[in-house]
Amino acid sequence: MPRRSRFQLPGRLPRLPRWAHRLGASAMIGGQAISAIARGRISFNDLMQELMEAGPASFLIVLITALAAGTVFNIQVVAELSKQGANAAVGGLLALGLSREIAPLLTATLLTGKVATAYAAELGTMKVTEQIDAITMLRTDPVEYLVVPRVLAMVIMAPVQCLLFFWVGIWSGQTSSTLLYNIPPSVFWTSVRTWMQPDDLPSMLVKAVVFGLQISVLACGWGLTTRGGPKEVGTSTTGAVVMILVTVALMDALLTKLLFG
Repeated sequence: MPRRSRFQLPGRLPRLPRWAHRLGASAMIGGQAISAIARGRISFNDLMQELMEAGPASFLIVLITALAAGTVFNIQVVAELSKQGANAAVGGLLALGLSREIAPLLTATLLTGKVATAYAAELGTMKVTEQIDAITMLRTDPVEYLVVPRVLAMVIMAPVQCLLFFWVGIWSGQTSSTLLYNIPPSVFWTSVRTWMQPDDLPSMLVKAVVFGLQISVLACGWGLTTRGGPKEVGTSTTGAVVMILVTVALMDALLTKLLFG
């Protein structure tokens, strides 16, 4: 009789599609990881490696996208506000747009493409090549060994990346406003200070933390529930990305209502 993988849900819900079973398994894996983190079961050597993957190794793509997003958004805003003679409000609108929506959502999308795909592919490959079974036979918990460092790294680095995106986007918006539309920097930054609320940045970081946890748990869950041969690793990675993007969009709507509604 074939042995059931610990990362597969029991066959009590046969009518559910496979993605629903994997979503449930991911939630279980995430709960185990959070429990292990709360108990201090963390390998700091593995954590440092994952912090490098989720942080410095991803800074460049976040930097470039933030430069483009801040400039393009600002051009669109100035083009409309100039018709109303309200150029002085450009900085405030850009700051609100970045902090409340653009920075956390685009950062989550970038980390999904850069980091989550690596998580799902690595763990999926280990699963189909039976390395996960070997780790279990060595009396090592795969969740503590493989999932905990990845989840903790994303929870730490997602808000850092989001804050980097925000400040680079604001700076690029100010630079483009001054160079292209002759808006004085003092007017731009005064507008930023006037429009932004004290809780905008903390709320942005809350979104980033939730998205980081969500991305890492789903990526690891999809990787650990991969089954079949090496060909399934690519399918599993694609499925993880799709599920992450869908659930992040839904979570973003919920958090926006709770934090800013």
